[in-house]
Amino acid sequence: MRYKIAFNAFLAALVGVLGVGCQQSFEPEAAAGAVDAPDRNMPTFRVDPDWPQVPAQWKLGDVSSVAIDAQDNAWILHRPRTLSPDEAAQAAPPVLGFDSDGNFLTAWGGDGDGYEWPQREHGIHIDHQGFVWLGGNNCPGRVAGLKSVSDDQLVKFTLDGAFVSQFGRSDASGGNGDTGNFHEPADAVLYPPTNELFVADGYGNHRVVVIDADTGGFKRMWGAFGNVPEDADNCPHISLTAVPDGPGPQQFSVVHALRVSNDGIVYVADRENRRVQVFTLDGEYLDQIIWHDAPFARNLALSPDPEQQFLYVGGGNGIRVFDRRSLEFLTTIEGEGVIGAGHHLQTDSKGNLYIAATGSGYQRLLFTGLAPAVTD
Repeated sequence: MRYKIAFNAFLAALVGVLGVGCQQSFEPEAAAGAVDAPDRNMPTFRVDPDWPQVPAQWKLGDVSSVAIDAQDNAWILHRPRTLSPDEAAQAAPPVLGFDSDGNFLTAWGGDGDGYEWPQREHGIHIDHQGFVWLGGNNCPGRVAGLKSVSDDQLVKFTLDGAFVSQFGRSDASGGNGDTGNFHEPADAVLYPPTNELFVADGYGNHRVVVIDADTGGFKRMWGAFGNVPEDADNCPHISLTAVPDGPGPQQFSVVHALRVSNDGIVYVADRENRRVQVFTLDGEYLDQIIWHDAPFARNLALSPDPEQQFLYVGGGNGIRVFDRRSLEFLTTIEGEGVIGAGHHLQTDSKGNLYIAATGSGYQRLLFTGLAPAVTD
């Protein structure tokens, strides 16, 4: 496996201060498989065929995202409006909860008084206090049967579905410079030490936005490479078939997912540009992984061990595993019943991996431990 490595003394010093080791900027080869170093242990998984137990009277539309709460309960977000007309009467509520064994707990969500439910459900996040954050990615006229409005808001609920607050308003975005509204936000993650919500904003905008998780007050934002994000509202959204050589455009395309590590590093999935960019909490660019030869950066997840040593990224036909600190490509999780790269990913405290794959379904992969890399 060959890597294109580029870093400078300033970046190495900066990352050393942050305590995360030297970051490497590189493009892994497209071939999937294990890392060259045979002594490195890799995470291993098997498909859980019994997860979850959806009540028989309900049907799920496209499952777009999964969140895990502090008790390792899994919360599925799906799109009831994607069901066929003959199944619509059996549609489950948009949010369904399951315990760690996959048993059904409760379901809720949809239109209600006092808030604007997203037209096209996209991302769900449960923060350390047990609040549920939801966003959507509808753009006007894209999908038949939906209101011709943009999902420019995030809505916040309790785990039992009680409305708490809404930040932004439906169909109200003023573009990338708007500090009061989002524009089709794809994902959100709360960072407990600062009580800040990091938002992948997303489809209509092309930025990371940080807000106060209690008040919704704007804190800061940035675009690709830490640049000022520029307006380019594409509806329908751009879907690339190839990415040219080099580091990629100076602006994000679809900011589809993000994660913030325990040590305060922000990982951003720039899906259509096939890259994961890495930043400080303040939006200073550190590094990136770019994979020109296949769809990449569909989603992100971090392993739950204290050091969060593995970064999971959906790409190609599976989930690619990287060393989080060095960004070194390690292996690919694929085959043997795995449904593919997925749409959004999540991990629980045991290391199990959850895949929400929209039109391809949903799945839990049970973590079976670490094993030596397999080499040819």
